[in-house]
Amino acid sequence: MRLRNATTLRKPRESETPMHPPAAHSVEHLACDTAPRDASALLLLRLLPACGTLRSLRALHGRLLLTRGLLRGIRARTKLLSCYAALGDLASARGVLDGTPRPDSYAYRVMLGWLVDAGSHADAVALHRDMRRRCPAAAQDDVVLSLALKACVRSADFQYGRRLHCAVVKAGGADGFVMNSLVDMYAKAGDLENARKAFDRVPDRNVVSWTSMLSGSIQNGLAEEGLVLFNEMRKDNVYPSEYTMVSVLAACAMLSGLHQGRWIHGSVIKHGLSTNSFISASLLDMYAKCEKVEDARLVFDELECVDLVLWTAMIVGYTQNKSPLDALQLFLHKKFVRIVPNSVTIATIISASAQLRHLPLGKSIHAIGVKLGTMESDVVRNALVDMYAKCQALQEANSVFEKILIKDVVAWNSMMAGYSENGMGNESLVLFNRMRVQGLSPDAISVVNALSACVCLADLHIGKSFHAYAVKYAFMSNIYINTALLNLYNKCADLPSAQRIFNDMTDRNSVTWSAMIGGYGMQGDSAGSIDLFNEMLKDNIHPNEVVFTSILSACSHTGMVTAGKEYFESMARHFNITPSMKHYACMVDVMARAGNLEEALEFIQNMPMKAGISVWGSFLHGCKLHSRLEFGEEAIKKMAALHPETPDFYVLMSNLYTSYGRWDKSQTIRRWMQEQGLVKLPGCSSVGHENG
Repeated sequence: MRLRNATTLRKPRESETPMHPPAAHSVEHLACDTAPRDASALLLLRLLPACGTLRSLRALHGRLLLTRGLLRGIRARTKLLSCYAALGDLASARGVLDGTPRPDSYAYRVMLGWLVDAGSHADAVALHRDMRRRCPAAAQDDVVLSLALKACVRSADFQYGRRLHCAVVKAGGADGFVMNSLVDMYAKAGDLENARKAFDRVPDRNVVSWTSMLSGSIQNGLAEEGLVLFNEMRKDNVYPSEYTMVSVLAACAMLSGLHQGRWIHGSVIKHGLSTNSFISASLLDMYAKCEKVEDARLVFDELECVDLVLWTAMIVGYTQNKSPLDALQLFLHKKFVRIVPNSVTIATIISASAQLRHLPLGKSIHAIGVKLGTMESDVVRNALVDMYAKCQALQEANSVFEKILIKDVVAWNSMMAGYSENGMGNESLVLFNRMRVQGLSPDAISVVNALSACVCLADLHIGKSFHAYAVKYAFMSNIYINTALLNLYNKCADLPSAQRIFNDMTDRNSVTWSAMIGGYGMQGDSAGSIDLFNEMLKDNIHPNEVVFTSILSACSHTGMVTAGKEYFESMARHFNITPSMKHYACMVDVMARAGNLEEALEFIQNMPMKAGISVWGSFLHGCKLHSRLEFGEEAIKKMAALHPETPDFYVLMSNLYTSYGRWDKSQTIRRWMQEQGLVKLPGCSSVGHENG
């Protein structure tokens, strides 16, 4: 038995309602006429769509109840329930349907359609359950079935959706419209096997069929499969919709597939879809995820009309690519002053403030968020916790955290990370236990934060307990967990355990390689660091800045000056990495440790930036190793000039003179410090405290 085809649900056409509908008061006046004729009763029925308020509709409804059987007809009652639903009174609409003696499939189509449109998906599923009892014939209606499947997807009632599929099979199949709904339902449920089976049974696949299947694959993490389906769709000569393009751009973003993303961008332009705001937002996200924020900005600048979604997407792109100043500049640009930020915008700008470690700016954005009423948003509160923690304002971070009534795992993770980053490992572990006591299941990031706390405490015993926890709860496939374990074992001098973790990893990136290379360096095995670096290059892994810091440090400790120079020069030449102050400091250390102080000084003088304390500190260390007083004196003077109010450098100079028996100069510096009121605090030093 094949399911009956049916027309789609629609709202009344303009021709079905008067060009100039009577005012509500005149409808009520007609409704209050106590002696209607048959003709006037029919007129009352025709006036139903003209009721602009619930009051006038209820008055007319009451008058119709007094007519002789006028509301007994199914069409009249269906029109009445539709009018109630159109005015937002779904309960009264459902009451009209429930009071209908023998409702037909069309009445259920109308009621289900209004419920789905209003977002009352659970109510729509409940209505369909009741419908199967009251009107079994309606269960075979294609439109009713597709509406019910849509309600199952949006209410996540996939069990009932599977029951409907069974009913379709028993009825002998369905048309493509229903099969498309089944594909979408299974894909949203994460059951791609059954989604594919339903997809293969669609008689005439259209753009909806293909988009449902490929978007389902992408949403379930199979981005490559989604792109394969897109290519098959093109070979099938099916024209992509804007929803198709949004999905495949999301796949490119997931894969960081810049080449594919640019090809899709060209296809978007070719099909005339570049003006669609959802596609534009997806393009911005794709370029940002591919670390091509400049290309994202080019797309953004070409937009004729920028709305809140596009503006926020560009700000998010800047923040994700560690360009917080650009994000703030766009946020404050006068061109977009009329756009009111939403919770995502505010949370993103708070994250930009966190990246800058700029507490006053973060507090200002916090105040803007309060004024705009975005503080009830979890994403804003979590961003605030993270910002205050990164700005070392843990009291404020904890205050925001404790005000969150229903804390999700993201909130707990933000606070735990804040404690760990500020050297408060015990507090972070206490929070981990609190979260479990309150019934929340820690996720992979929670375990990463706990392992970071163990690193902070240098507690290998507790760290191994969390390693066992990660194994027990199947977190060991997570690359962030493995990287955190590498850091733990390396920092706790357990290189064999770190090596075992590294060898067992199936998915390695530049961060994991960096952690392992750094581990060898921390144990003084510079040769091991360099061997691992060469192995990394053979694996076609692009090294990052941290890897080069570890390698240059290894070259320094082994006296490999020539190799160090080659690695340093390869950063920009072969890997498009601009050396930071840390890399220059490492390179100076390579030359200074080897006794090449003249060469090191010339290198410093030719730097493209002003040498910082870390650079001069590396140079000074070489001067001490090789007893070069004249160079050491020059280094300390440069360091003191950078921070004239800091006593540490004058103490260094005094100690340097003392070590060479220059007591007179040492005493002169000490007296000058006393005259200037420069007193070194015991146990404190500024030397080396510099961001690279």
